[in-house]
Amino acid sequence: MVALRGSGPLKLGGTMNVSVAGAESNVAIGLARLGHPVRWAGAVGDDEAGELVLRTLRAEGVDVSAATRDAGAPTGLILFEPRLPEVTRVHYYRAHSAGSRLGADTVEAAFAGARPPRVLHLTGITPALGPSARDACRRALRLAREHGTEVCLDVNFRSRLWSSQEAAAELRTWIPYVDVLIASDDELPLCLPDPAPADAPADTPEKSLIAQGVREVVVKLGADGAVAHTADAELRAYAREVRAVDAVGAGDAFVAGYLSALLDGADVAARLDRAVTTGAFAVASPGDWEGAPTRAELGLLGAGPGTVVR
Repeated sequence: MVALRGSGPLKLGGTMNVSVAGAESNVAIGLARLGHPVRWAGAVGDDEAGELVLRTLRAEGVDVSAATRDAGAPTGLILFEPRLPEVTRVHYYRAHSAGSRLGADTVEAAFAGARPPRVLHLTGITPALGPSARDACRRALRLAREHGTEVCLDVNFRSRLWSSQEAAAELRTWIPYVDVLIASDDELPLCLPDPAPADAPADTPEKSLIAQGVREVVVKLGADGAVAHTADAELRAYAREVRAVDAVGAGDAFVAGYLSALLDGADVAARLDRAVTTGAFAVASPGDWEGAPTRAELGLLGAGPGTVVR
C-alpha cells in the first residue's frame, strides 16, 4: 500500500509524509537489507501509487518481477494518524484494491525458475483482503509443498479485515503446511482446531501446534521479548533496550530477523537473538521499514549510548 503519515489529527489537516507499507513488504525489505535475495509476489494498481510501491521495493533490492499491475483496481492506501506520544490510529482504504484481487497466477510466477524459493512467508492479512487473495495464498501453500519450500506464517490478525471466527476457519486449514508459526500469544487460538482432537496435548497451545506438525512456534511478547517453542526445547530472548520512537513495523522486522538467521543456518537461539535485534531497530526508528538494519549494522545496538561508529 501507499502510506501517508500525518503530523497530527487528520481532521485538522496539515502535512503528510508519503511512503509505502505492508507487512509482507516490510519483511521483504528487512531481508533484502540483510543480504538475502527476496522476491515479492503482490498486486498494485496500474497507477502512480503502484509505481511508487514497486519503485521503492526495487530500490531496496527486492525482486518484483512477479508483481502484477491491475488496471481495474487502485493501489491500496493506509493513513497513520498520531494522537498521543505512544498511540497512532491507522485507517485502511483497501477494499476492492488491487491487493484484494491478487491472483494465483502471481504466486505461480514467484515460484517459476530453476531454483524454487527456500522459504515462503505469508501473513494472515492477505487472505483477509478477499476471496481472490485467499485463493492465491492457498495456491502458494500447495506450491510450497510441491517444491519442498519451508513455510513461515505470521498470524498478524486484523479485526478490521475479518472476524476471529473467519480467521480461524481459514488459518486452521493452513497449519499442516506451516513449518514456522509466528504470533502473539492471543493469536495462537486462531490456529488451533475446534474442537481439539481427543489426543491433543492439553497444557499449551504451542505444544498442540507442534503436535500438528509445526516445527517452531515463536510467540512475540513485545517489550518482554519472545519465546520459541520446538518439540525439544523452549527458548526465550529478552527485548533489546532502546528508546522507543515508533512501534509500527516492529513485528515485521522481528520476522525478517528470524528468517534471516534461519536462512543462514543458525540455530533457534541465534534466530531469536537476531529477531529481537531487528525488532529493536524498528522500534527505535520512525516508519514501517525505514529503520531496518543492514547486516553490518546488527552490532550497533551493543555499542552503548553516545558511541560514534567510524
